[in-house]
Amino acid sequence: MDIENKSVTSEIFLLGLTDDTELESLIFGLFLGMYLITIFGNSLIMLAIYCDSHLHIPMYLFLCHLSFNDMYLVSITVPKMLVNIQTQDHRITYAGCLSQSFFVAVCTIFECFLLGVMAYDRYVAICYPLRYTVLMNPCICIILVLISLFISIVNGLLHSLMILNLSFCNDLEIFHFFCEIAQVIKLACSDSLINNILIFSTASIFAGIPLFEIIFSYIHIVSTVLKMPSSEGKHKAFSTCGSHLSVVCLFYGTGFGVYITSEVIDSPREIAVASVMYSIVPPMLNPFIYSLRNRDMKEALKKVIARITFLL
Repeated sequence: MDIENKSVTSEIFLLGLTDDTELESLIFGLFLGMYLITIFGNSLIMLAIYCDSHLHIPMYLFLCHLSFNDMYLVSITVPKMLVNIQTQDHRITYAGCLSQSFFVAVCTIFECFLLGVMAYDRYVAICYPLRYTVLMNPCICIILVLISLFISIVNGLLHSLMILNLSFCNDLEIFHFFCEIAQVIKLACSDSLINNILIFSTASIFAGIPLFEIIFSYIHIVSTVLKMPSSEGKHKAFSTCGSHLSVVCLFYGTGFGVYITSEVIDSPREIAVASVMYSIVPPMLNPFIYSLRNRDMKEALKKVIARITFLL
């Protein structure tokens, strides 16, 4: 097999979820709808938080960042896929593919840390309510977000720099709708063992630490809530955590599902379809989860929608 030097590599083919042209039309409509719902839903969440002064608290500050991250994640992958289907041109430049894989890695890890920080916020609010304003003041909240973003960027840069050291074959075809790091590495003709070890290690650490923190927080939250004397207090505490816990289960559940699927299924197409579950579905459903399960958010959204309707 001919080897193409990494400096010469110019184009990669993203073959998408299927090569059936009729099915592609259905996929185009489905993904366009999912993309628009994701952008509209998360934009409403951000707008509601911005307009309602009652929501200018740490929990909703983190939710605002989560919504922006979700919008950015789908905007990295879906528009390119839609253009590829519409033009029937599945090419992406090597630089474009590397950039896409970098930003997907950043957004995915940033999502993990944001969910961990949000769990810590609920832990402090319920277990240490009298110290909440001190432990979760605006300065600390901003620092937590910046540290999470910094770690996510370092993780993305690390993988991207390791990919730059690989040499690639001439047949650069990815059976996926975006350039996932693991799929890009599979194109390499040079030894990629270190890259694969790095992927496993960083995923275990940067996704595992927030998950451990989430589990730790909710163990203490449940223990504290069960000790509350009033049923009203218990209901209020659990209701503030319900939305976040649902999002955590959705994101980590689909992520683990894709990982298990990739281990037991050899078909690249089926793995690509499974990847939709963690890269597209959670960002689309998060606004619904928070708006339906959170009374304050529901009221804020009603006000925003009423204002938009009045202006129209």
